[in-house]
Amino acid sequence: MKGNLTHKTSCLFSILVIAAFCTLILGSARADDSEYTVSTLASFGGSSSGGNSVNNLGYVAGYSNQSDNLSRHAVVWRNDASHTLVDLGTFGGPNSSVTWNVKNNRGLIAGIAQTDTPDPLGEAWSSAAFFPGPNNVGFICLGFVYRNGEMRALPTLGGNNGFAAGANNYGEIVGWSENTCHDPLCVPPQVLQFRPVIYGPHNNQIRELPLFPGDSSGAATAINDHHVAVGISGICDQAVGRYTAIHAVVWNKGMVTNIGNLGAEFWNTPTAINAQGVVVGFAGDPAYPEGDILHAFSWTRSGGLVALPALPGHVDSEAYGVNDDGTVVGVSCDSEFIDCRGVRWDGTTVTDLNTEKQMEFTDRLETAKDINDQGEITGRAISDAGVRTSYLAVPND
Repeated sequence: MKGNLTHKTSCLFSILVIAAFCTLILGSARADDSEYTVSTLASFGGSSSGGNSVNNLGYVAGYSNQSDNLSRHAVVWRNDASHTLVDLGTFGGPNSSVTWNVKNNRGLIAGIAQTDTPDPLGEAWSSAAFFPGPNNVGFICLGFVYRNGEMRALPTLGGNNGFAAGANNYGEIVGWSENTCHDPLCVPPQVLQFRPVIYGPHNNQIRELPLFPGDSSGAATAINDHHVAVGISGICDQAVGRYTAIHAVVWNKGMVTNIGNLGAEFWNTPTAINAQGVVVGFAGDPAYPEGDILHAFSWTRSGGLVALPALPGHVDSEAYGVNDDGTVVGVSCDSEFIDCRGVRWDGTTVTDLNTEKQMEFTDRLETAKDINDQGEITGRAISDAGVRTSYLAVPND
């Protein structure tokens, strides 16, 4: 009996020692009680890089400026110990980028890349806003798919330029493509009409999605594994949002559905959709047709369109990513767009991610562009010196 008591006492002592040791280690690692451990991802040495997509395997995709800041390349950061930086290259032109959350877990990346062919119509196209000057215009730009170390150009509807955005795990990629129609509703330098498309799943396959009745141009931005896509429908305009985004739409089984707005008929842009059909994005403000102020939203078929709030003191909010748990990430900005912060929405509760990172990470998380099903978030951080870097935020639990 005494032997048993001694054995139990010894076991209890061992358990207490182990528990104390674990508490000491965990307490040391979590001394600031942070929710996320944030890591800076490598760059090519320029002053701007950003993560725009993170899949469920922890691979981050986005862009990184070259050291001269005159061009940028699409990149992938591998999910290894050092987050190895992989240059995806271009089609011979100066720029490329992964601009939207791709959402493919099978090694496929989609984005845009310039060729070395001058654009015969001198269009700026939708890609100009995603590249640094002065070479952000002047070249034909195409959507691309990158897989197994190879970048392949995606076809167009007969026009010069194309764009690839989101993808699903079946190899379907959504985007938009110019056709051959010279549309008088285009605002110069845009000339050609463009339509929402799905590329793939087979090579060189492209099919056009229907526009909302009465519209003439549009774009598809995201697609889930149920083959439900989201995007915009409107007129040609300037090929960058605004009146091309009169309608925020969902495509399902060949049908197009207008999901509404927050009072304005411009800049209504879905950016992501999860497996449950939750759509997130941003909507225009009736007072700002040029898109100076936008408002984040989420949409479900049962609940309709719901505005997501900005942080206290901020006026602009934009939602960019949603995972299958329904957690949404994006950005919130003040009226001068000087203080922009990456945020997370749980329902309609907004949280500044800068309040949840470890104290040692001093750069401000300026945007949050995507979140995977493990809760890992990527986006762009900014230093006091104004250098922007891509980051990966990993939940501590």
